[in-house]
Order: sequence, then C-alpha cells, then structure tokens
Amino acid sequence: MSSDPKLRRFILRLAFAALATCAISAPAFAASTTYPLTIANCGRSITFDKAPDKVVSIGQAMTEILLSLGLSDRITATAVWFSPVLKQFDAENSKIKRLADNDPSFEAVVGTGPDLVAAEFEWHVGPNGSVGTYDQFSKLGINTYVAPADCAAKDNTTGGDGVRKEMLKTEVIYQEIAELAAIFDVQDRGEALIARLKEREDKAIASVAEARVRRIPVVFWFSSKEVDGEAFMAGRSGAPAYIMQALGAKNVIATNEEWPLVGWETVAGLNPAIIVIAGMDRRRYVADDPAIKLRFLNTDPVASRISAVEKKHVVVMDSQAMSPSIRLVDGIETLAAAIRQFGLAK
Repeated sequence: MSSDPKLRRFILRLAFAALATCAISAPAFAASTTYPLTIANCGRSITFDKAPDKVVSIGQAMTEILLSLGLSDRITATAVWFSPVLKQFDAENSKIKRLADNDPSFEAVVGTGPDLVAAEFEWHVGPNGSVGTYDQFSKLGINTYVAPADCAAKDNTTGGDGVRKEMLKTEVIYQEIAELAAIFDVQDRGEALIARLKEREDKAIASVAEARVRRIPVVFWFSSKEVDGEAFMAGRSGAPAYIMQALGAKNVIATNEEWPLVGWETVAGLNPAIIVIAGMDRRRYVADDPAIKLRFLNTDPVASRISAVEKKHVVVMDSQAMSPSIRLVDGIETLAAAIRQFGLAK
C-alpha cells in the first residue's frame, strides 16, 4: 500500500466505492495528486515528481488498465500479448508501437525514451527481471512500477509462475487501478472504473447464488508444453481460484503454485464437472491453441472419460480473464454463464 497519506486515503475511498451495491458515477470532487508522490511497490518505494509522459507497458493486463484509464496518449510502446486487445480499444491500440508479442529486449524498451516502465510481472521487470532489473532502469533515470497482484503475498523466487501465500482477490487489482490513477492524476477515472467492475462482479455472483451449496468441481487448463503431456492447471490461490471461490465452485487442484503441471491421470481421478480452457493468440506451446485442447480432450483415452468432457461441460475462456487483470470480472461472468447454461445453477 502507498506510503503517501493522501494516496492511502484515496485508495480507501476507492475501496468503499468498490464495495457499494449499486453503480457509482465518478464524483466531481475526486482528489488531485500532489507531487512528489511516493508509493510502496513490490518491496521498495518509488517516487514520482510529476505524472509520467512516456510509459512502456510490458504485459497485456497492464496495458489494458492504462487504456481503461484513458491514458493511450502516454503509452509509447507495449509488449507481451496473449490475445487481441479489448475491442473498445482497437483504434487506440493500433496507433501504439508494439515492441514484441512476447518478451522485449532491454535495449528496445529504453530505446523508446520512457520515463516509466510499467510491468505486469516481476519476472519481466524486478530484482532479476528478464527484460531488465529495477537497478538497470533506475541508472537511466527510468521509474518502474509492477502490478501489486504479482508480488503481494507471492513468492517469485521459486521459478515458474511463482507461489502465492494467500488467494488473490479483486481488491489487489483495484489497488493497482487506484495507484495508476494517482500516478497519472486521473483519480476520477479510477473511481469510475472500479465501481463498474464491482457492479458487474456482484451481478455475476448473484446469478448463480443457488449453485454455491453444490460446490461444483472445476479445473482451469491454461496450456501444455506438449498437448498430451502434463498440463498447466490453475492452483488454489491465483486468479482462476478467486473466480471459482466467488461463484462457490470447488477448485480440484490443491497446490499453492500459480500454474502447476498436472498429469491427466490425476485430473481424471479428480473428475471435474466443468473444465475451463484458455483461449489465446499466443502460440508458444502447441496447446496454446484452444482447438487443439478440445481435440485432445475428446480423443485422449484418459481425458475423454472425465465427466466434464463426456457431458460437454467444457468452457473456452480468454486467457486474460484467467489473470490478475480487469478481465478477471469477464472470467467470473463467463463461468457464471456456463454454470447456468449447463443447468448447474440450481
């Protein structure tokens, strides 16, 4: 949380707005940022003397939050994309330079002349960042900000996608929105965005309220290095786990790893009633393609015997809705709609 008293008060006000049961329009009296602004971010303090003019955004979720805050004119370049940008931002995003679909080089990032690099993942920008470290950027006078969701109560030193010490919740996404709104002095937009997201989340949860007592067993499959090999399944503390908890479903995967590798014999033994598979444009692994995932489920002698496959209770969800992003609410809506469609809501 921020070490600046005014920002702390602002974030608390946003939290109260997010907990409201009805939509709240952005108040005219939203506070303006007083610079210098100091924020506690991923175990360090960062200070802004003014609103950044040129930001490089590394990570689709980070980019879409900045676009949602109306900051397309400040985004110099982006990188790390899994799927098309949210449709309402097609025109704006087409004008922004894309450094890479996957990891950009340090030289490419600093070559755009940013005064801020905002990253979705600490493994891209962090103590040992694959794109660059905090110190590397700092020595060039470039500030760095990392999404709180990727370091709050999370250990990123274990390799892979890290291990969460407690379940991710939408509050940490709202914190990110609030902090970015304060950094860029657009607090009214931050308040309005959080209120809209919270209203949608509450509505989706209410739509399957009767299903909570049934604790429907669900599994989320992101991808696999080899389609018939071990699969990256959602652990019990990441964004998909929050989706399941919010809707009263049961996550059959019990590990704290973000995306542990799980064998299909194990999944079959757990016999989920619903399988949610990630859809994305990325093609790093063959199983990134949802069509290949579906074909495997229907033809593999082990996977095809799972209840969810036999009953055709398989849901394709955008990969970004499985991440700590503003699309997490889309994920809640998608799974809620599937529960109703499959006749499992009552």
